[in-house]
Amino acid sequence: QPHLVESGGGLLQPGGSLTLSCIVSGSNLADLSIGWFRQAPGKEREGVSCMNLSDGKRHYKESVKGRAFISRMNNKNTFYLQMDALKAEDTADYHCGVLTDRRPCTETMIFDYWGPGTQVTVSS
Repeated sequence: QPHLVESGGGLLQPGGSLTLSCIVSGSNLADLSIGWFRQAPGKEREGVSCMNLSDGKRHYKESVKGRAFISRMNNKNTFYLQMDALKAEDTADYHCGVLTDRRPCTETMIFDYWGPGTQVTVSS
């Protein structure tokens, strides 16, 4: 089964940028749909972005559209989330996730496996 580990979080300035990375082991990334979700303290989990395996279609949460980009490098078994114009409301633990059995991701952004998360704090 896939094992995922995120990196790239930290304390960031409002208006700044971040790049999160997710390294996948135990499975071939080329066979997986991928994505990211986040959970802020006291709030429910929410999907941020996902990328469909078969056609590469990307989905984004409405509040990050235009400032987030999900990408993958199958040869490195790694995928990424880039976000610009960060806001305080982007503060959360960010988790990467995957879907197995070559299933596509959808706008619900629910995953079969996910990593422990990396903390992102946007504050001046």
